[in-house]
Amino acid sequence: TARRRPQILDGLFEQTIEARLKVIGAAIDQVHLAEAVSESGLMMELRQWKAEAHFLIALADLAGEAETALTVRRLSDLADACTRAAVDFLLRDAHGRGKLKLPDVGNPSKQSGWILLGMGKLGAHELNFSSDIDLVVFFDPEAPAVVDPLDATELFSRLTRRLVRILQDRTEHGYVFRTDLRLRPDPGSTPLAIPVEAALRYYEARGQNWERAAMIKARPVAGDLAAGAAFLKELQPYIWRKYMDYAAIADVHSIKRQIHAHKGHGEIAVKGHNVKLGRGGIREIEFFVQTQQLIAGGRFPELRGRETVPMLGELATRGWITAEARDALARQYWFLRRVEHAVQMVADEQTHTLPEDDEGLERIARMLGFADASAFSQAFRASLQQVERHYAALFETAPELSTGIGNLVFTGDVDDPDTLQTLHGLGFQRPSDICRVIRGWHFGRYRLTQSAEARERLTELTPALLRAFGQTRRADEALMRFDEFLAGLPAGIQLFSLVQSNPALLKLLATIMGAAPRLAAIITRRPHVFDGLLDPALLTELPDRAYLSARLSAFVEGDRLYEDVLDRLRIFASEQKFLIGVRLLAGSIDPARAGRAFSDLADLTIEAALQAVTAEFAARHGTIAGGVVALLGMGKLGSRELTAGSDVDLILLYDHASDAEESDGDKPLAPSHYYTRMTQRLIAAVSAPTAEGVLYELDLRLRPSGNKGPVATHIDAFKKYQRQEAWTWEHMALVRARAIAGDASLCGEVEAEVAAVLGQPRDAAKVMAEAADMRAMIQKEKPSRDLWDIKLIPGGLIDLEFIAQVAVITGQVETGRRATGTAEILSRLAPGFVDAGIRQELGDAYALYLALTQMTRLCLTGAFERDDVPPGLSDLLLAVTDLPDFGVLEAHLKETSQKVRKDFDLLLRTG
Repeated sequence: TARRRPQILDGLFEQTIEARLKVIGAAIDQVHLAEAVSESGLMMELRQWKAEAHFLIALADLAGEAETALTVRRLSDLADACTRAAVDFLLRDAHGRGKLKLPDVGNPSKQSGWILLGMGKLGAHELNFSSDIDLVVFFDPEAPAVVDPLDATELFSRLTRRLVRILQDRTEHGYVFRTDLRLRPDPGSTPLAIPVEAALRYYEARGQNWERAAMIKARPVAGDLAAGAAFLKELQPYIWRKYMDYAAIADVHSIKRQIHAHKGHGEIAVKGHNVKLGRGGIREIEFFVQTQQLIAGGRFPELRGRETVPMLGELATRGWITAEARDALARQYWFLRRVEHAVQMVADEQTHTLPEDDEGLERIARMLGFADASAFSQAFRASLQQVERHYAALFETAPELSTGIGNLVFTGDVDDPDTLQTLHGLGFQRPSDICRVIRGWHFGRYRLTQSAEARERLTELTPALLRAFGQTRRADEALMRFDEFLAGLPAGIQLFSLVQSNPALLKLLATIMGAAPRLAAIITRRPHVFDGLLDPALLTELPDRAYLSARLSAFVEGDRLYEDVLDRLRIFASEQKFLIGVRLLAGSIDPARAGRAFSDLADLTIEAALQAVTAEFAARHGTIAGGVVALLGMGKLGSRELTAGSDVDLILLYDHASDAEESDGDKPLAPSHYYTRMTQRLIAAVSAPTAEGVLYELDLRLRPSGNKGPVATHIDAFKKYQRQEAWTWEHMALVRARAIAGDASLCGEVEAEVAAVLGQPRDAAKVMAEAADMRAMIQKEKPSRDLWDIKLIPGGLIDLEFIAQVAVITGQVETGRRATGTAEILSRLAPGFVDAGIRQELGDAYALYLALTQMTRLCLTGAFERDDVPPGLSDLLLAVTDLPDFGVLEAHLKETSQKVRKDFDLLLRTG
């Protein structure tokens, strides 16, 4: 600057630096009044005046003519003047274009309604040499100058955008001040200028403690100063709580932990140390003061000042800190500010980091008056250690949730480099995205984080959350799923409190997000299913039929309207499916019990749906004389082996008095038509998508004649079909048939008929040959994709089911009550059919397949893709099979399927 404009130095022979700075300030204040001044002309003049003032302030600082306290005041006054000049110019310009109607054109800001608050170091009159200036912009749409209140947001946002351009755009004359608007409420989703009422609502309802701390330093610097002062007065109850704000101390502690790694971590360096944010740095002194201001400022108005060092004095006066702490921290504050200025003067860059090279450090040392870099390093290190000692003492009783993690700073709107490093170390591959997500939580963008208490709990919980998600091995995906989940929750305090007090639940939540995309999608789409996790007995209670029945009765009690009952059933089923799955994930139930629980849940809810449909249908069409129905569960429902995502196979059977011709309602129907229509109504009730989801997907293709037959079958037609027309494969399917709902007498009749059909004498060799042919046809038409297509692989689930079903219909099962479950049938294969070794082999294979199938269906929506398995899921599969690694699991799966295929060929004599 001196080389380019030597006249600046010449002028100092005529007047002092202080006098010249006053002249410059007056010139800046008048620049907007010139009638002919244009925006580009204003930009040039402001840059030239700022450059001269900046040079003079730096010269006075380096020469020792000015103390650091005076230097920062001069820099702040300069920023105020430049901002005022630009604002007044823009207001007059808007007035000239008819966008505003200023009451006093000579004093444009008066009653303009445009409020510009200086924040941070600008607000506190503590600006650096190369600081950004932090501004928060509000406006009053009811101000006298505002022509159209409806257009005010757009107008003042446009003016604010032009203000930023005037101040910070680089031209051949340089720039005035870099300008940062990101301390406004929720900067990611709000306009540049915010109506005062909206801002007040935000701070009162969603403002965070770090925003309270930021508002301590807020000061009207330009625009309508009276309106700015009135706004801050309105905000006083938010910033300064009436009572000792110990309720916020937990949040303050967590901010402290986020700002810094735990006490004693790492070494204090000199080269490359961040004077502002590093250990023992300026931020620790500022935070030391602001923390105690937040706690006590409501009771003691004298603790509400903006400037750091005067507030140290007030804290000591009131006994909050010792005189020794006051003197030490004040001394080190000004020393560190001098260091910061020296670093920034070198290249006029907004940096707070000391040079890493010897030459650069030597230059800084000389600028600060030290003999050499060694002397400076010794003084600098001692300063940091002294600051850290007082800072650490302030928080020595803070809870240590984040011990050992490292820096976690999510305040403001800028990524903290140390936080990015910490997140990467925890296992996150996209740390900047994670920072953005967590800042969204703290801004209260979701319903559940709009209360201060919920945000405080979440702030406390964040380090533990990050550690838990970091251990899922796909940390970014897991946390993004968790974010989607939070977005749908109506409230968070209960959840956060529960998770905070129950580390096992936090681990479970991380497992869901990291290993079970299907479950994560369910709780994201329907957050109410998560309510069940609030039950402290969840993992200790077994979800047997009696438990589920009692819960269902309580859940639908009082509902009378048809659609209400069905919606309650859908909600109950989705919640209980989720909770059964959670128990399986947590290991509190095994895969076989999970299959029974999923099946019992289907039995109970479909039975309740049938009752609702029957009553609703009868109200419209009446009843059939002697009419009764029974539902026959087929497939995995019949065998009580449902998985989390299974369809439900059903056959609806009915009977009625032999002389019944039609129903007795207002809209009578013939029996066959009646039960067909009623079945269609049941299908819609169970399978139609609604706002509360689907109860179950239904499949009725196993009914007599399949899709060609009627959806409802008379019991006599069923008996005739099974005895005279059914194919071998249909009798094999009948092995898993089980009456699940309807009239008890008809259910008993159906069960007896099924047992009789299965017990018919048959040509065993013919049955085995037909079964073998069917298996070969399936293998040809639907070959398995890979080893993990457990149902279809040679030696997979179908082979085991065929063995069990052939054994039943050929009488090769030990006598006793009829079994429908594949595992039980395999365990009861007759000694004449298999020896004990093969029986054990088949049972073990089925247990393996069941475990893998239950877990993969629980966690995944689509097929199991070997090359894209969530690492957390592979861990779950190893846990449920008790195997050491994935390679061993695959080898075991392959070996098992080969054994089963060999047994299949032997038992069905296909060789």
